[in-house]
Amino acid sequence: MNASRIVIDGETRQSRSFSREELASLPAAARITDISSVATHRQGEAVRLAGLLDESPPEDSATHVTLHSADGFSASLPLADVRDTGLILFQLEGQALPDSAGGPFRFLIPDAAACRTAELDACANVKKLVRIELTTGKGRDTRYEPARRSD
Repeated sequence: MNASRIVIDGETRQSRSFSREELASLPAAARITDISSVATHRQGEAVRLAGLLDESPPEDSATHVTLHSADGFSASLPLADVRDTGLILFQLEGQALPDSAGGPFRFLIPDAAACRTAELDACANVKKLVRIELTTGKGRDTRYEPARRSD
């Protein structure tokens, strides 16, 4: 997948992909120009998941959103729970979100619970986001798989 674009596919009426520039040109209601206004200790600009889903509407059968990172990590969450709260960070100071901040795209749930304490936990804040897959039922979720040994 092209890391400079984010893809929305699966149970959607129209699969789409977006560049950083395309995200920046979405309607003002879909964007948050200063993420610190909703997520303290964060910087940058984001789009609301709901705004992206307005551009690529889910099928009525879609119940979950599965977030895929470039490195194989994934988190699957109930669509109804994150549609209005989920954010995709995409730029910092007018430039692409750097890798050091989880870029070029990063999914964020403001005020998420600590990892392993709730379904909408901080472990669902997916760095290096490349794909948003809409699914019927829970999709692939690697948040709690044991770490793989590299030896």
